[in-house]
Amino acid sequence: MTQKSKKIDEEALAAAYNRALSLEKSGHFDAAAAAYREVLELDPEDHGGAAVRLASMGRGDTPLKAPDAYVATLFDQHAEVFDNVLVDQLDYCVPLLVRQRIQALGLGPFKRVLDLGCGTGLTGGALRDMAEDITGVDLSENMVEIAHEKDLYETLYVAEAVDFLDDNDDEPFDLIAATDVLPYIGALEPLFFGAVDNLVPGGLLIFSSETLPAEAFAGRGYVVGPHQRFAHSETYLRDRLTATGFEVIDISDITVRMEEGEPTAGQLLIARFKP
Repeated sequence: MTQKSKKIDEEALAAAYNRALSLEKSGHFDAAAAAYREVLELDPEDHGGAAVRLASMGRGDTPLKAPDAYVATLFDQHAEVFDNVLVDQLDYCVPLLVRQRIQALGLGPFKRVLDLGCGTGLTGGALRDMAEDITGVDLSENMVEIAHEKDLYETLYVAEAVDFLDDNDDEPFDLIAATDVLPYIGALEPLFFGAVDNLVPGGLLIFSSETLPAEAFAGRGYVVGPHQRFAHSETYLRDRLTATGFEVIDISDITVRMEEGEPTAGQLLIARFKP
């Protein structure tokens, strides 16, 4: 069976998606939801992220994660301008915050580092002088090509983060970093269990997440926020880490990025694997 069970009608898909987007932007959420469901029927792999848009509008169930096809398409499209947009326009500085927290806590240097969702290499660049060997993994082939050109990594893979952790049989890492990965994953057990399987005893997991006010979660551990990215509650993060064998050693409130002129609140969390 081919990867796509049926050929996508690109014209009909574009028309349905543009109609859905227009309806959503004008506040006609029920009509937009119907159009997004039409998009999903035309494109079950969901390259346009209709499922997360439905959840963001409160018109669909919260998915366990953003569709792989959507994440790959999103980042492939923006790879060439990614650094400029993220750093210069959105004030994204999480990789430098990662470096600062590692230094402040006196952690490292590291023998083997895994940079999950490495993108164009921003975190790899921030950690380069702290590591003997860095492996980068990203779902976007275009992003990986740009990271390769920067010559920051010993090894690079095009793969989804959890799939890589499940399939990897190289020697374990003593640091796994995941910056700007959690906004595309809701349920975190597969990621955390995968990290455990790929860390040395006492190895570190450091990641950023986005969050929202408590009332937005309404008792849930994660939701899709207004900008179609997953937000996680601190309680959920701590609970899932503890359940998978981690000890939280540091958590800081951070501004992840600016979005439409407003700061996006988040956390930077460091946990140690305790077998």
